[in-house]
Amino acid sequence: MPEKQQIEHLFNDIAPSYDRLNHIMSFGIDRSWRRKAVRAIADSEQQLHVLDVATGTGDFAIAIAKKLPAESGIVGVDLSEQMLEVGRQKVSGNIVLQQGDVECLDFEEDSFDRVSVAFGVRNFEHLEQGLSEMYRVLRPGGKLVILELSYPDNPFILWCYKLYALHFLPFVGGLVSGHKEAYRYLPKSILAFPKEDVIVPLLRSVGFKNVKVRKFTFCVCVLYVASK
Repeated sequence: MPEKQQIEHLFNDIAPSYDRLNHIMSFGIDRSWRRKAVRAIADSEQQLHVLDVATGTGDFAIAIAKKLPAESGIVGVDLSEQMLEVGRQKVSGNIVLQQGDVECLDFEEDSFDRVSVAFGVRNFEHLEQGLSEMYRVLRPGGKLVILELSYPDNPFILWCYKLYALHFLPFVGGLVSGHKEAYRYLPKSILAFPKEDVIVPLLRSVGFKNVKVRKFTFCVCVLYVASK
């Protein structure tokens, strides 16, 4: 089974418990990370057209909408139809959620003022293609905002992090969701995802400029902001 289909099935399986487990397993700190990313997106009082890639259940799209003028529009795209179904029960009228693949976005060039992805870029099957597509649909002068999980640089903190992520998280995730393997995959995907020394040059190689990086909470979360 191709990796993309595996990811789709995995998130379909854990969709009902996904939001609750996110907050539990980050001890609620993910809300603070999201607020910082939202501020990078909603940095204008003007009406904006936003694409939220790997939108999942729409939590990040909802957070963005609360900080933008009411006339703004947000489109959330995700592979998992079950995640989107959960999201559609929560979103308001200026947010549209639709199934789609970041590697082949169904939008014209220069369609959006902002493109965002929160905790989903590490699940792209072909990272460079996904970044290229986000660049393509972003308008000149527009902004890309990526919020992604990472792992600590400090060896001792990294040891503690791995103990938590590789053992405690799968146990609790499996207990709550009934899908332990999904919560084995998620921390492994974090540890396997490249750090900023790879991501920043890759963003530049597909066309992005003014790339900025911020790290939060012992480097376990990273915010990338770039422009077209």
